[in-house]
Amino acid sequence: MQTRMKNRWVAIVGFLAAVLTLSAIVWTYGFRQAVDTLAQRTAADLELASDRVTSQLQVYQELAVLMADHPEVRRLAAGEPSAQVADFLQSAADKTGAVDVFFVNTEGEAVAQDQSRPERVVRGRPFFDRVLQGALGTGYAVLSPGAQRAYFFAAPIFGTSGVQGALVVVVDVEDVEQTWRGSLPAVFFTNEEQQIFISNRPELLHYQRSADGSRLYDSHGIEQVIQQVSVGGHDLWMSSFNPYLPETALHQAVNLPGLNLVGEILVDVAPAHRLAMLQAATVMALCLAFGAVLYLVTERRRTLALANAELEGRVAQRTQELTRVNEDLRREVHERQEAEAALTRAQADLVQAGKLSALGQMSAGISHELNQPLMAIQQYAENGSAFLARNKSDRAGDNLTRIADLAARMARIIKNLRAFARNESEPVGRVDVIAVINTAVELTEPRLTADRIELDWDPASFSAPVYALGGEVRLGQVFVNLINNAADAMMEQDNRLIRIYVQAGQKLSVSVRDVGPGLKEPEKVFDPFYSTKDVSINEEGMGLGLSISYGLVQSFGGNIRGINTEQGALFTVELDYWNKEDAA
Repeated sequence: MQTRMKNRWVAIVGFLAAVLTLSAIVWTYGFRQAVDTLAQRTAADLELASDRVTSQLQVYQELAVLMADHPEVRRLAAGEPSAQVADFLQSAADKTGAVDVFFVNTEGEAVAQDQSRPERVVRGRPFFDRVLQGALGTGYAVLSPGAQRAYFFAAPIFGTSGVQGALVVVVDVEDVEQTWRGSLPAVFFTNEEQQIFISNRPELLHYQRSADGSRLYDSHGIEQVIQQVSVGGHDLWMSSFNPYLPETALHQAVNLPGLNLVGEILVDVAPAHRLAMLQAATVMALCLAFGAVLYLVTERRRTLALANAELEGRVAQRTQELTRVNEDLRREVHERQEAEAALTRAQADLVQAGKLSALGQMSAGISHELNQPLMAIQQYAENGSAFLARNKSDRAGDNLTRIADLAARMARIIKNLRAFARNESEPVGRVDVIAVINTAVELTEPRLTADRIELDWDPASFSAPVYALGGEVRLGQVFVNLINNAADAMMEQDNRLIRIYVQAGQKLSVSVRDVGPGLKEPEKVFDPFYSTKDVSINEEGMGLGLSISYGLVQSFGGNIRGINTEQGALFTVELDYWNKEDAA
């Protein structure tokens, strides 16, 4: 009893462990799927934010390029200062919302303008060096005092001697952030120094990332550790340095080479956690419900087993009486088996009698075919004697010719009958298929005539023999079986027609088609002992004719198949053509 209880608890603990393992697997898979979906949406949000920043800054880039070609600016670059240039550039800055628009010469000095403003100090900046090389320069800086973040666009001004100066447009980054701040998850853009320069979260500004990206340093140099984990090929950040950022977030980044910035986004993965947890909880609930039902069923079976043991004890008391009853039943079964054996023998006798009856029916037809020529021979012989008595030798010779033809016909019928009845093994060789079909038609013609069955077969359409590889006697037996089966299928109807036709293709095919009811189970017609005929005295029903035909055709490399058509059944015998290599 204790062992049974111990095994029961082991099974319960094992089941619970399996449920927990399965739930963990489901949670892991569900979380990864949810993160994949979240990553697709996050990539779209990051792309939208990046496009927004790029398009807003692109306006000032175009402003720098267009104003670099203004005549006033070109005269200033050519050394022809004008008093209205400073006012013109300031007006352009006021109208476009730029912090400043000014001209600098190749030395990086602002010309005809106040040079004390911090944004106008461009000498030594990388974007100015790029302008001197004749390319559009872009850059960024934190201006003092006030820690104003500015982005620079510098367009070169070309003259006859090359670059004569540059037009610089300064953009206030904070103005760019105002249009999309708080509209998306945490988005920030880092510059080449790994410093967060633009963001829709002000608390992230001026954070400095380490080279490996695992640490952040705020403006006071305080280190914040970021734990990075890869899940399904996606980067997850886990940190707690900012209460406005998710503790676990999906991190994605995209390069903005035109601005020398890298756009990054942090999206909370808590919804993915909740979805995965819901899926795992659902699986766990289903498994526990199934386990509870299984436990109840097992307990019920155990109770039933105890009750069954009690019943077995009661049944043992009646075993002796039931044993005597079983002996009586065995004797009765033995008597029934003997009766079934006798019935089987009787059925075998009936089958044999049916076969003899069929043979007698065929013999009667052949006898009728022989009786007609014999009576004609007798009549022609009597007429010939009378003509000879009257000295009409020409008429007597004509009668003798007819007697010879009738004798040849009788000899042919007897020869075909003997060849069909012999059924002996013969080597595979050249066989004239037309002649074999004619022989089969002659053997079955009495039966077809007696049963009023029309035969559609025209051997005269073949001007030359058609040779195939096979055995003459065996092939003739196949066609006789097919013709007789077709005739048997139409005995219950008035319309009776059998068509035989030969087709020359990749293989030589001979088709026998009737207009009967068709095949009930075409896939079984060649199985031994399969028959739809009644086993009786007057009909054949052993089901061996088509099976034997199948084996005969297979013996010389042919094939036979039977299908249903719109009206009746169609049996096709496919044979290989005979050639000289077969004779060798």
